[in-house]
Amino acid sequence: SPEPGCVLGIDLGTTSVKAALVTGTERGLAVAQSCSRETRAHTDSLEAGPQGMEQDVQRIIRALNECLAALPQQQLQQVTHIGISGQMHGVVFWKSDKGCKWTECGTGPAFEPQDVSHLVTWQDGRCSAAFLSSLPLPQSHVSLATGFGCATVYWYLKKSPDFLKAYDAAGTIQDYVVAMLCDLKKPLMSVQNAASWGYFNSRSKSWNTDILKTSSFPVHLLPEVGDPGSIAGRTAHAWHGIPKGVKVGIALGDFQCSVYSCLTERTDAVLNISTSAQLTISMPPGFQPPETPDPSSAVTYFPYFNGDYLAVAASLNGGNVLAAFVGMVAQWTQELGLQVQESAIYSRIIQAALAQTHCKLSVHPTIFGERHIPEQLGSVTDIGASELSLGHVTRALCRGLVQNLCSMLPVQHLMDTGVRRILGSGSALARNEVLRQEVERTFPFPVVYGKDVDAAVGAAMVM
Repeated sequence: SPEPGCVLGIDLGTTSVKAALVTGTERGLAVAQSCSRETRAHTDSLEAGPQGMEQDVQRIIRALNECLAALPQQQLQQVTHIGISGQMHGVVFWKSDKGCKWTECGTGPAFEPQDVSHLVTWQDGRCSAAFLSSLPLPQSHVSLATGFGCATVYWYLKKSPDFLKAYDAAGTIQDYVVAMLCDLKKPLMSVQNAASWGYFNSRSKSWNTDILKTSSFPVHLLPEVGDPGSIAGRTAHAWHGIPKGVKVGIALGDFQCSVYSCLTERTDAVLNISTSAQLTISMPPGFQPPETPDPSSAVTYFPYFNGDYLAVAASLNGGNVLAAFVGMVAQWTQELGLQVQESAIYSRIIQAALAQTHCKLSVHPTIFGERHIPEQLGSVTDIGASELSLGHVTRALCRGLVQNLCSMLPVQHLMDTGVRRILGSGSALARNEVLRQEVERTFPFPVVYGKDVDAAVGAAMVM
């Protein structure tokens, strides 16, 4: 009998590319095969210097090709749809008629980037507060920030205008891949990615072209915009064994796809603690965000699917804070003339914290700042002589991480919107029992763990 059709989901992440083949079973959708490759794509920014955060698109596409080459050819030949997500906010520029070249490789035709810039990522810091305040005020529910696509275009316009003259198309990295697969002359972008760029009105689903034109912004670079879940086009070539003519979805935001992969009930909240941390709830049907953003608000509204929105408390402080703490302990021990592996330190401090269930020590762990209060860094208070052990400090640090998220999206707000359960996910939460204990202590809801958020799988599920 013929192989059942399947959907290919791809996520172009900050550090890795993942591809997943999703197929229908009697019990629902299941991941038949998946593959992940680190991109190692970070590269120096010649124009922006140390504030710049750029990635080499050649390396990202190489990792993508390696992922697809590692998947079973027989199943790739049965792919009927392709869903693609990726890192939001960032921007890559290309020449629309020379964006890539198609070549033969061991698993069939594949494309390689040609006249393409570096990807300026969401982590880019070239746009200072003073620079952002000099730009026209957007007509959008999202506050403009450094790393947002339109802010980066403004930076090039003012600091390096000749750079922009070499290109006639722009998009996120996932928009670029969709444009290459479907041979789109004009890039097509979902509402999700457009909102993440700034200068986009989610209500009218349109760019602030009048505002942008008055300040000589190159509006011809802005992609056309469509609804998430719609079809962008069909594959113009066979691709690693995937047939020509397969439907390709409009590129999606990785955050929305991650939530889509695990959120089944509107009464669930998703708590993800990985490198950073997010607490997310679905807004009621028909909800519309305010016309203008509140820069001091810790909650951002992300366009989701079918006209819905997610309320997101997106903290810049998560597992990266624990990693910084472990790194500090390792450095101290080294300075004392001892050598301890960081992996050993991590397991030891967790064990020590499990023995300290009560702790008055208070750690406010925002060492990386927060978007709504970037100037506020970390602090430690209520320091008593009896609570200076590694166990006490680790316990207080884990509690502080959870309480910081809770301060951004309070329990009362969750209850008012009908939340009944927390879905806990993310690598930091999975490997840290103390963190899980503090989640259960902080939130008065049942907490379900093991819900793996997976943007590649979510992108496939949408299709």
